[in-house]
Amino acid sequence: MLREHLSIQKIFDLKKWEQLQDSLASVTKLAILTVDYRGNPVTSHSQCQSFCKKVRQDENLLPYCQKCDSRGGLEAVRSNKPYIYLCHYDIVDIAVPIIIDDKYIGAVMAGQVRLADPSSALHLEQILTSKNEKLYSSKWEELKDYYADLPTMTYQEIQMISNMLSLLCNYIVEEAMNKNLLAEMFEKASAIKSTPQLSEILPGYSLKHIESLKKEMNNILADAYLNSSGDEDILCGNPVLKPAFEYIYEHKGENFSLKAMADLCHISPSYFSRLFAKETGENFSSYLSRLKMKWAKQLLEATDIPVSQISSELGFNEPGYFIKIFKKYEGTTPAVYRKYYKG
Repeated sequence: MLREHLSIQKIFDLKKWEQLQDSLASVTKLAILTVDYRGNPVTSHSQCQSFCKKVRQDENLLPYCQKCDSRGGLEAVRSNKPYIYLCHYDIVDIAVPIIIDDKYIGAVMAGQVRLADPSSALHLEQILTSKNEKLYSSKWEELKDYYADLPTMTYQEIQMISNMLSLLCNYIVEEAMNKNLLAEMFEKASAIKSTPQLSEILPGYSLKHIESLKKEMNNILADAYLNSSGDEDILCGNPVLKPAFEYIYEHKGENFSLKAMADLCHISPSYFSRLFAKETGENFSSYLSRLKMKWAKQLLEATDIPVSQISSELGFNEPGYFIKIFKKYEGTTPAVYRKYYKG
């Protein structure tokens, strides 16, 4: 999953989330809808109020609702926190952004309530003020009774619910990321791909016992992986950076740009740079050079491959530049290093 484009469908179990969303709507009295990063609904509308149903069923008024949803989501992303605002009918709505390391993947839209104290709405932004007043006047007689039936809340209550939704979304995202990381890790850690082969290696063991051994082995490997963050031979444990580290280790002969690695992780280059430095203790360029020199030493120690070929194998365009970098990190040339190591 971490190599793929992140989407709300991959992070949330939408079937379970929709059940939770229905319960939250029932308890809080708010209508709740979850949308993807484009603003398209990915769940049904939980407890949509009759007033809003009527408005959204009107082809002339629906575009105003859609504009409010879109702008509310954008404001939430900009501020990176729940955004409380007034829609085009002065109804309170909330946009709770779902963001993974600067990447916006969707939002939880809630609201469809009136403020118990209208004066507390003075500091709220009406997100869409330009509208067809003649159209609104002609529709009001049809809608006013539904408007009166909208639930009311204090601003403090709305704030508390918006913060709760934000904490809940963050928790679900973190748990989903950890779960997918572990699942992916288990799959890659297992060196044995089929039970029949294991039964040949371990005669006398039942299939059930063999499956138990496989699970135990995977758990041991997982623990080793999670506890080895200081070992440079193990890929980075940070799930956001993991695609870049995997690519680097699997394509040792390529030149890697910071932007390309950031794109692979679906984050901005600046955020990738900060996160990488925090994870490794050095910048991307220095880390990569030092890592390639480590691989170069392994080749010099274990093979008789010419220095020029090692340079090429590790993605250096010129052997002279490779020798210069090697000497910078090791204090000697590759040829002298090999001679000294092999005696």
